[in-house]
Amino acid sequence: MNITIERQEKCLATLRVEVPAATVAEEKSKILASYAKQAKIPGFRPGKAPLAVIEKRYQNDIKEEVESRLINQSLQESLKKEAVKVLDFGNPDKLTFTADGSFSYETVLTLAPDFTLPDYKGIAVSVPTNEVTDEQITEQLEGLRQRFADFTAIEDRAVAMEDFAVIDFTSSIEGKPLEEALGRPAGYLAGREGFWVKMQDDSFLPGFAPQLVGLNAGDTKDVDIIIPEDFPIEELREKAITFHVNLKEVKQQVLPDLDDAFAEKLMGPEKTVDDLKNTIIEGMKSNKQKEIDDMKINQLIAHFDQLVEFEIPDSLLQAETQSQADTLVRSAAQAGMSDEEITSQRDALLDTAAVQARTNIKTNFILQEIAEKENIVVNDQEMIQHIMAIAQRRKEEPTKLIKELQRNGQIPGIRNSLLINKALDFLLEHASVTETSATTTPDA
Repeated sequence: MNITIERQEKCLATLRVEVPAATVAEEKSKILASYAKQAKIPGFRPGKAPLAVIEKRYQNDIKEEVESRLINQSLQESLKKEAVKVLDFGNPDKLTFTADGSFSYETVLTLAPDFTLPDYKGIAVSVPTNEVTDEQITEQLEGLRQRFADFTAIEDRAVAMEDFAVIDFTSSIEGKPLEEALGRPAGYLAGREGFWVKMQDDSFLPGFAPQLVGLNAGDTKDVDIIIPEDFPIEELREKAITFHVNLKEVKQQVLPDLDDAFAEKLMGPEKTVDDLKNTIIEGMKSNKQKEIDDMKINQLIAHFDQLVEFEIPDSLLQAETQSQADTLVRSAAQAGMSDEEITSQRDALLDTAAVQARTNIKTNFILQEIAEKENIVVNDQEMIQHIMAIAQRRKEEPTKLIKELQRNGQIPGIRNSLLINKALDFLLEHASVTETSATTTPDA
């Protein structure tokens, strides 16, 4: 075979293949023989029909199979001959059988980027210790007291800061209802009934709660607020909104005592405050360790991102950007943002997704290269154990899940993810880690 690869920009290359007539004839003969054994031709016993009759009857099918086999063979041969890493073989084009019986075609390959790995052992990483301070324990305990607090109605005085105000409200801009002026839904800003506001300056909207001070249950008041410049709904940024407020109730928070009875309420009989503190400490240390592990990985990724630069195939970048954008939209929706709010931030989301996509792809290629140099592999046993764990979490039959993953072509992706994680573990094992005080923020 005559194989030539002409490299282009952005990890693309044109592959041109010419298959000699003898090779084409040999492959065609094999396929024709296979058809002859199975073909059912009227007037002939199975396997006895002349080859010329079979070739005429199935000429289109035979031609397609010859093309498919020759293309597959030549693609594999091109990998060996040129030592290139192909991500996508493209769609073969200009398929031609010439008069002398030879066959030719060309296709555009997407190649893995070429780059030189920097030193990857002994990378300096700085992280805090996972120690838990007394101040942090106290903060967690106070948070629990807040969660399990009781609320009593206040009827003998006006609302004050640190109380809870229960209000009904609507809103308007320049005399028009907010949603009418905006021309679309405004979510919670448009109005609520029975809305709880903790009387602190930053509750609900900055400056809202202080304007309620001095009101009694049953009082009404118009509260004027300038919407912050970083507000999610762009059309409302720095606009003046009037909230028409009716104060329905004033509540006072009553915190439970931090004693053994409180610990028993949370943890069960015979538990003490010390038991509660120890549980909090263990949980906080576990969470801190996860954060520390993430910090290490982020610093490793940032290290390579600064030192290594290469072109990324457009097709990969577009697909990963879309995937990251979808993830950001789901996270925003789960955080309570409306469709309108998400749409208003579309450009910012896409920009963030594009940056993250580029970093993800670069990191993936770099870690794959490290895995290859260090002979890091994912064996079948590791794959099986991982899929078994997935099946257990999903409460599915493992064999059924394996078939589903194979049918959807997800097995290679899972193997690659495991390989990337093993490469990261290798880097962490060989990193130069410095621990700082828990109150010190390490450099990214």
